[in-house]
Amino acid sequence: MAGSAGQAAYRDLRGLVRGLLLRPGDDGYDAARRVWNGAVDRRPMVIVRCADAGDVAGAVRYAVRQGIELSIRSTGHNVTGCAVSDGGLALDLSGMRGIRIDPDRRTAVVEPGVLWGDLDRRAQEHGLATTGGRISTTGVAGLTLGGGFGWLMRRYGLAADNLRSVDLVTADGKPSRVDGAREAELFWALRGGGGNFGVATSLEFALHPVGPLVTGGAAFYPAAAAARVLRWYRDFIRDAPDVLSAQCNLLKLPSAPFVPAELHGMPAVAVAVCHLGAEADAERDLAALGDLGPPLLRRIGRMRYTSLQRLYDMAGRFGSFVYGRAGYLPALDDRAVAVLDGRAEAVPSPHCIVMISPLGGAVARVGPTETAVGHRDAAFSVSVDAVWRRPAEAPAHRDWVHRLWDGLRPCTSGVYVNELGDEGPERVRSAYDPASWSRLRAVKARHDPANVFHLNQNIPPADGGTTASAEKTPVAVTEKVGVTSVHELRERP
Repeated sequence: MAGSAGQAAYRDLRGLVRGLLLRPGDDGYDAARRVWNGAVDRRPMVIVRCADAGDVAGAVRYAVRQGIELSIRSTGHNVTGCAVSDGGLALDLSGMRGIRIDPDRRTAVVEPGVLWGDLDRRAQEHGLATTGGRISTTGVAGLTLGGGFGWLMRRYGLAADNLRSVDLVTADGKPSRVDGAREAELFWALRGGGGNFGVATSLEFALHPVGPLVTGGAAFYPAAAAARVLRWYRDFIRDAPDVLSAQCNLLKLPSAPFVPAELHGMPAVAVAVCHLGAEADAERDLAALGDLGPPLLRRIGRMRYTSLQRLYDMAGRFGSFVYGRAGYLPALDDRAVAVLDGRAEAVPSPHCIVMISPLGGAVARVGPTETAVGHRDAAFSVSVDAVWRRPAEAPAHRDWVHRLWDGLRPCTSGVYVNELGDEGPERVRSAYDPASWSRLRAVKARHDPANVFHLNQNIPPADGGTTASAEKTPVAVTEKVGVTSVHELRERP
């Protein structure tokens, strides 16, 4: 009987989608449930490998009718692992990898499974790019909907600032085109509000002339010089032109071909740069690095933009254990410098990093109400990221994060939502300006009052919405599905 009901449930879902369905025990199921953070090990009831927007719409309708918890996996590059849930229905969008470049209009239309490395390569065939993640294996959709930091943001704004339209499937299972003219308030919320409002099945971006060659790379100095480098850096980037972005990072030098063997594992402070201008302009603007004296190692020069975009790819390797904290710095003041300097030599392993990224430029010129992205007036974002490979290393790495963050957090105000871990609702709220938070909740109440899309940095619907669908308790089938309980879907047909 149960087997017969399970067959019926499977046929009903199968009839709604063209893509592959995977359940525990199926070939490919374990690979499909993997996410970037190796600490996450969850087992969905079923994974729907969507072939197109129609599959997304059908699967959303099915999950809502059945009362099954719904998760969205574009590429799985999120520290919380919210792309999968135990016993839920996971929408796997990784096979939707279409890219269409219009070099005349300078636009790109991409599907949600596209990686930034994919888009960078295709756009660079035409000498174009848009602000995108600094790790090439990051997904385009998730990073953009949360705001979207990248090397180009001081010149061209955040990824969300370059978003022109979104094809979206909302909680009612209906697809629609959302832009500044159609559903303008929803479009506002999508640019910074994350995956709270639906499933993006296509995103259109503005592109800009970039490269193919830029000046990029990093100069590395002894960790003992961290205070001096950090003070130099805050003054340097304050006066830098928009075509120059520079990070200041605390790390351990890796065992990589570009690092001499005698420097492997040495604690260091790095100044990493991207200059979009002509080579002569870059040499002029970067000449101030000479004020710091001879570095341990300097690897700055002309390179392809696509190569610069892979600079941090080792930290993005799937299966690593990841843990971190982050926040905005109103200023890199002496108190923050003292905290960072005091922990500069304590970085536990070569894939761990303290990353200080500047805002300013085009980021700050977008008004606080133009998109949902908060804290545009911050001077910097700082993230403390521990990455390790063996489970036994977890205590030391997590302890390093906590010790550093305990000192640094009082220097911060708010947080970039894409850098949040599983830190609770108040931290999510702190990612947004108060007026924007109220406005986001109102949009949520209109388009997802039952909080179907809650496996994210969640924005609850304003009063009047419900959260019934956030519960994992299965509900009886109400329409189109001829089974008595959703657990029967687990049965083999």
